[in-house]
Amino acid sequence: MSAPPPLPAWRWLFPLAALHAALMVPLSLLSLYHQLDVVPQLASPAAHARELLFGFALAVIAGYLLGPISRPRLGCLVGLWLVGRLGVLEWPGSVVASLADGAFALWVASLLVPRFLAAKKWRNRLLSPLLGLICLLAVVTLTWRYLDDMPSTAPLMHQSVLWLVLLMTFMGGRIIAPAVNGHLMQRHRLAGAGVQPRIESALILLLGLAPFVMLWPRLQSLAALLVAAAGLLVLWRIRGWRPGLCRGRRDLLVLMLGYGWLGIGLLLLARAWWLPAHASTALHAFTIGALGTLASTIMLRHVILRAKGRPEAEWSLVPLAVLFALAALLRLWALETGSSWLVVLWGSAAAWGLAWLLVAWRLCHWLSRLPPARPRQT
Repeated sequence: MSAPPPLPAWRWLFPLAALHAALMVPLSLLSLYHQLDVVPQLASPAAHARELLFGFALAVIAGYLLGPISRPRLGCLVGLWLVGRLGVLEWPGSVVASLADGAFALWVASLLVPRFLAAKKWRNRLLSPLLGLICLLAVVTLTWRYLDDMPSTAPLMHQSVLWLVLLMTFMGGRIIAPAVNGHLMQRHRLAGAGVQPRIESALILLLGLAPFVMLWPRLQSLAALLVAAAGLLVLWRIRGWRPGLCRGRRDLLVLMLGYGWLGIGLLLLARAWWLPAHASTALHAFTIGALGTLASTIMLRHVILRAKGRPEAEWSLVPLAVLFALAALLRLWALETGSSWLVVLWGSAAAWGLAWLLVAWRLCHWLSRLPPARPRQT
């Protein structure tokens, strides 16, 4: 007797996350600046950030790391995530939606944390507490917004972005390095720099300390030095991957560009902490430039490889990199444009939304070309 085979989590979570990202930012702008009553829960910057981090980013993380799951469990996970997205609507069940969102985060943590806790190297074991912390922050921010006497969730959002930056720095390096090594060996018969473990260790220490140091205003200058050093190390690490020898691999170059946005964002954040500036503006280099470019490219490469395609031949990668760069630059520039700032914000949102609609379309195209899963014999 044959049983239905398990399905990889990305088959559902990747396209759903892409569609959610395309819709969420325009709805946030309508709620924030045009008083659209249908999405009142997005009518604050903190709520917008929470939905991006713990709605979109957590779905991408879960899709990439969970692997094959039995169909009933995957259906429950996807159902919880979908119900959680309804929490942005003004309806009597919004508390239920928030509970579903928290259950999704805790379930993902229970599946991923033990897996990486068993790793042999301390740098690999880092993923366990880091993923657990990100999922815990998702639950804390959900609870926090229902307590009227609690302060703003904005500091928690800043902390969450910094931990997500550490996760993107670590996982991005682990994805880019072997892909570049394989290309250099196949095309040029050269050994690549690999993960560059000393740089990786330094980045883990710098980015792991910065979120704690920034909590004390008197140590803000030290926190700025830590993230500035991390930003320079990120850019130096890209140099070690020899992008000049990857000119025929647009997928690798776009991944390096997304990784470069991490370095740019860290330098901008250091400047914002060092000088009197608004730090949340610099954070958009991470949430738009880095997260958009890295997540979209990793999702597409992941599905294309499993559909027996060639990621370097995927035509949408360069337009996507351009759209995410445009969205990030416009968002970073918005506060400097005076009375035109809202038009610039809408330009950024349009570029972001168009990019994710393109990702969703290309994901559906490649998902349709996946070989059929073989049923298991029981």
